[in-house]
Amino acid sequence: MSAKKVRVAVLVSGGGTNLQAIIDAQRSGVIKSGEVVLVISNRQDAYALKRAGSAGIKTAVITKQDCGANFENRLISVLRENGIELIVLAGFMVILSKSFTDTFKNRIINVHPSLIPSFCGEGFYGLRVHEAALEKGVKVTGATVHFVNEIPDGGEIIEQKAVRVYPGDTPERLQKRVMRQAEWKILPKAIEIISERIKTNERL
Repeated sequence: MSAKKVRVAVLVSGGGTNLQAIIDAQRSGVIKSGEVVLVISNRQDAYALKRAGSAGIKTAVITKQDCGANFENRLISVLRENGIELIVLAGFMVILSKSFTDTFKNRIINVHPSLIPSFCGEGFYGLRVHEAALEKGVKVTGATVHFVNEIPDGGEIIEQKAVRVYPGDTPERLQKRVMRQAEWKILPKAIEIISERIKTNERL
């Protein structure tokens, strides 16, 4: 087996807390088989770009405002130019088309802040997920890493981790707990699992 690492791109739209967890996991050796070589944002002002820059990772900004109907084609071009083998959606607030997900079949993963199939699908993102969990009165929530296909949050599950919900939780408090206890742990773990599969040519 080659020692060469799988080339990973992380796609972001906001602050990049999950990106930071990935960067930290690389440094600590949790992620050994893959390496983030590119961070792409669809927003020029995303703080995640600063996190990537501080870690010495190449960045690119591709916006729908600039690209219009060619947004996904431009995204594909940049990914291919950089030899990307695994794409990680970490707070990327764009729904990707079937054409795009088919182009990178079983090579795109996403982290979602609930235990799929609960509180997922179109319209469930960010704080809305945690608001829905609290409105429903669940005692346990969590996070899921899954493959991405044309159905929002519809791909095969790779990793899940449960997180307790406490009386008096606010959406913001629950969001932070789910990040710390679940998202920041299972996303790096899933990247290592899939990178290892790609390295060993295991069928995905």
